Amino acid sequence: MADRVLITTDDLEQAVRVNASLEQAGFDTAMVSSLDDVRQSVRGRQPDAIILTGGLHESTAQRLLAAAREHAVSTLGLVEATDEDPNQIGRELGLTDWLVKPADPAEVTATVRRLIERRRLQQRTGILGESAPIQEVLVKIEQMAPVTSTVLIEGESGTGKELVARAIHDLSPRHGKAFIAVNCAALPETLLESELFGHEKGAFTGAAERRLGRFELANGGTIFLDEVGEMAPPTQVKLLRVLEDRSFFRVGGTQPIKVDVRVIAASNRSLKEAVALGTFRDDLFYRLNVLSVYLPPLRERRSDIPLLVRTFIAEFAKQHDRNFRGITPDAQQILVDADWPGNVRQLKNLIESMVVLAPEGEIRATDIPRDIRERSSTLPVRIAPAPTREIAGQELGFIFRSLVELKLQLEDLRRRIDDKPAERVEVIEVGTRDSGHGTRILEASPDPLTPSPEPHDHVIYKAGMSMSDVERAAIDAALRETHGNRRRAAETLGIGERTLYRKLKEYAID
Repeated sequence: MADRVLITTDDLEQAVRVNASLEQAGFDTAMVSSLDDVRQSVRGRQPDAIILTGGLHESTAQRLLAAAREHAVSTLGLVEATDEDPNQIGRELGLTDWLVKPADPAEVTATVRRLIERRRLQQRTGILGESAPIQEVLVKIEQMAPVTSTVLIEGESGTGKELVARAIHDLSPRHGKAFIAVNCAALPETLLESELFGHEKGAFTGAAERRLGRFELANGGTIFLDEVGEMAPPTQVKLLRVLEDRSFFRVGGTQPIKVDVRVIAASNRSLKEAVALGTFRDDLFYRLNVLSVYLPPLRERRSDIPLLVRTFIAEFAKQHDRNFRGITPDAQQILVDADWPGNVRQLKNLIESMVVLAPEGEIRATDIPRDIRERSSTLPVRIAPAPTREIAGQELGFIFRSLVELKLQLEDLRRRIDDKPAERVEVIEVGTRDSGHGTRILEASPDPLTPSPEPHDHVIYKAGMSMSDVERAAIDAALRETHGNRRRAAETLGIGERTLYRKLKEYAID
């Protein structure tokens, strides 16, 4: 069946030319006047795309765009060349795409075809939304899918990172091959290496037979490494080798194994910040970040929430066999205004629960949990993971060296005090002629234990100092000694430069 396209006749000359081009390309077209019932046109004709040839600022165009968003129909607007900023107008009106008039009919036809294909991609992958950020993600998917470069997807939990990875795979030449997903945070370090690269029989206790790893199983296809930022440093090194050489060794193996795999990685935190903190290898980050996609949180695309709500209501009403009417306007506004720390996943789960539990067959404001109504954005607190062995070892070594240096300085201070000659306490008698009262005044020489100004090239321990105070003092002394050269300061302290940068940030040392 040919794709249906609705064309408005606000600019009749442009509409006729575009209509002829679309018909020649095989589209089923219909031209409608802006005076017609636009909502009825959208509902009755069920178009795959709508072209607005003019009058974009008129109320009829606004109603048509609203109807298109409600029914998830792509829109293409032809913007006047005299408009000051066509791009800004397109974004403000909520158009899926736009072209500046006079528009070439062939370009309009190609754009409409692309918008319809993109809509089908959304339906196939579940990446829903009409907002500019989501349309930008879809454009990137189209651009990245045909090539084999590594992709890094970053975004908060629940934004749909795996959906994007699957979409890239489905549109790629590898779509007929395997798509293997691995959650790097779900497996301990000892198991993750075996899971990724496999193991030979007898490689470790319990390895009763050879086992193929996920990279081998994904040969010819795509492997998706979710939460790659949680990967332990030793495994990061082996992943880097795979990205560089496309080969690896099974655990306990001696023969290299070559694979042809496209790697797509994802993280719910910024890997660039993890590199700065020293918890993620910079060379691995650069290897993963060849192509990048940022998935915006739901609070940054609130205009998509009504569409998501309608889609999820229809999906769960059918799944649970419920005759469900929908959602009231005030309830929908509450959902639009909520903060959604769990993003689309949280919204989807909430809609399912309300479809099942709403007593009236319709979601009302009273059916929405109080924490959502009150816009509480808090989630259960997650305890921060313990530092890795490598980082903990570096910190312990740094603390140990600081304590040794402190001990040596205390011994040196004690030795200097012991070697200092005792000073005599002199008693000076002042005659009554000067004081008038015959007062005897005692003056003592300075106490040898009275603190003197602290030297700038030593760390002085004071009673009550915490270990953090000692660390900070040691770092300050090293920076003074090296005149602010952080690389030399790190060498002086005997720690890595990344560890020093992390300590500088922790103690707010400029």
